[in-house]
Amino acid sequence: MSMNTYSAFRIHKDDQGHHAGIETLTKPEPGAGEVLVRVTHSTVNYKDALAGTGKGKILRTFPLVGGIDAAGMVEQSNHPDYSAGDGVIATGWGLSFDHDGAYAQYLCVPGDWLVALPAGLDARAAMILGSAGFTAALAMHRMLTNGQHPELGPILVNGASGGVGSMAVAIFAKLGYEVVAISGKPALYDWLGALGASRIIGRDALADAKRPLETAQWGGAVDNVGGEMLAQITRTMVPNGNIAAIGLVGGHELHTTVMPFILRGVSLLGCNSVDVPNPLRSELWHHLAGDWRPTRLEDMHTETVGLEDLPDVFERMLAGETHGQVLVEIA
Repeated sequence: MSMNTYSAFRIHKDDQGHHAGIETLTKPEPGAGEVLVRVTHSTVNYKDALAGTGKGKILRTFPLVGGIDAAGMVEQSNHPDYSAGDGVIATGWGLSFDHDGAYAQYLCVPGDWLVALPAGLDARAAMILGSAGFTAALAMHRMLTNGQHPELGPILVNGASGGVGSMAVAIFAKLGYEVVAISGKPALYDWLGALGASRIIGRDALADAKRPLETAQWGGAVDNVGGEMLAQITRTMVPNGNIAAIGLVGGHELHTTVMPFILRGVSLLGCNSVDVPNPLRSELWHHLAGDWRPTRLEDMHTETVGLEDLPDVFERMLAGETHGQVLVEIA
């Protein structure tokens, strides 16, 4: 490859249907307010797997480079906040939605989408955290803002072996909360316990919670599943408890009553990690680098892959065969 070309994992939808793979692209020239980043690390999220396989309607335009998370170094900057050589993080915004994403050696984005790499994190550690860690941090922020504290009772985290779930387990445990994890994977119970879960219960543990209000058990909850499990959680919250709604792998519909919200003062807090503006985005990354950093961050990283390995990882993730954080190293 010449100095002006680079490798990227690109996703198409055309006459041949959905197809994706590594292609050679021409290095972009940053426009006004834009920054050209040399990407060194990315990660694989459930959203990336849906986009990369075409099994979810994630991309707005085609063809597009995949990957919603990037960390690397500024190569060229037309933005006052960044200079060549600066370490930066890009997550969310339009990446792998309507703008080329992170699965590439170069990324050209508006400087306003970037966050300076905070002290205490290198690009690799930042991507072990990735959007999963950032989303868990956003849940923590929203719950703390709404009065969450350890005395309210344990924090329930479902989908606990996934990226966001495992990060939520670790971050809430770090801040002194008792964490109860829901997981359907007994082989991972020891791993979840090491991350900070004080106990682990099965996916059907709340299956009998069918009445509008059941016995109050949870001081707070981080819901990665949605659907019927979220409905069960609403019925079993303590008064004034908070639920952070993050995912919908169990379905996007919610069938419950207003009783928990009216009679127990429960709050359902939506977490959209894509469009978080600075300075909150920067503040959350500083927490992740410092006081909220998972104690065993390295243990949350379960495998490292290259761009050529992405199709296999996507299929395994959608089949429920991955856990923790999958790191992408971009050579």
